[in-house]
Amino acid sequence: MGEALVAGLVDSGWASASELCVVEKLGSRRDQLATAIRGLVVTAEPTVAEGHVIAVKPGDVASVCRGLVELGVAGSRVLSIAAGVTIATLETHLGDGVPVIRAMPNTPALIGAGAAAIAAGTAAGEQDLEWAESVLGAVGVVVRVDEPLLDAVTGLSGSGPAYVFLVAEALVEAGVFVGLPRDVSEALAVQTVLGSARMLAETGESATALRANVTSPGGTTAAGLYALEAAGMRAALLAAVKAAADRSRELGQ
Repeated sequence: MGEALVAGLVDSGWASASELCVVEKLGSRRDQLATAIRGLVVTAEPTVAEGHVIAVKPGDVASVCRGLVELGVAGSRVLSIAAGVTIATLETHLGDGVPVIRAMPNTPALIGAGAAAIAAGTAAGEQDLEWAESVLGAVGVVVRVDEPLLDAVTGLSGSGPAYVFLVAEALVEAGVFVGLPRDVSEALAVQTVLGSARMLAETGESATALRANVTSPGGTTAAGLYALEAAGMRAALLAAVKAAADRSRELGQ
């Protein structure tokens, strides 16, 4: 995810590669990053910057914060995309007065189509939030929420791509089941998911309205939707989002 953010910032013109610095402990990974993004500054230790993005596993956050404190993080912002690590935990490690913003992005950020939510820490002001929005906005859409809602965000958009992939996988298998060659079924299923998402994003119509537009009374789509409702698809998605949100809340504690 960190590499996706860096690539998005460079591709969008937010900054040139030489204006960004990535801290990576592993030498082999540093070489990979330097090769993938020409001109990028890649180091083993943190350097002074106007803003820092923490994009590590939750268990590594404390050591990263210690490194920033030793560097002198006062006067700079910190954006964390480490899953489950609370603002209170970040502020405890970083010290009073450091503007902290916690975010929950998702994997479509890897292709510039991410969905992220951000929450402000106690010392983060409007300019800090705008900075975080500009960083994450380079790879997708950003919304603001209060921190307690980040668990719900995790359940919906954080885990959501996996739900969509499962639906796509099932559509491919369904196409094969009714007689389509697998490559044909996969091409049609993927384009159907892509086209439907674009219609949602670009037409301004609600999901309910778009569904109604393709559902003729007594038609094939109505029959298919009846089967999905009878099988409990809507309830299953509600349960999935709630289960993921509950698990996120447990991990955060």
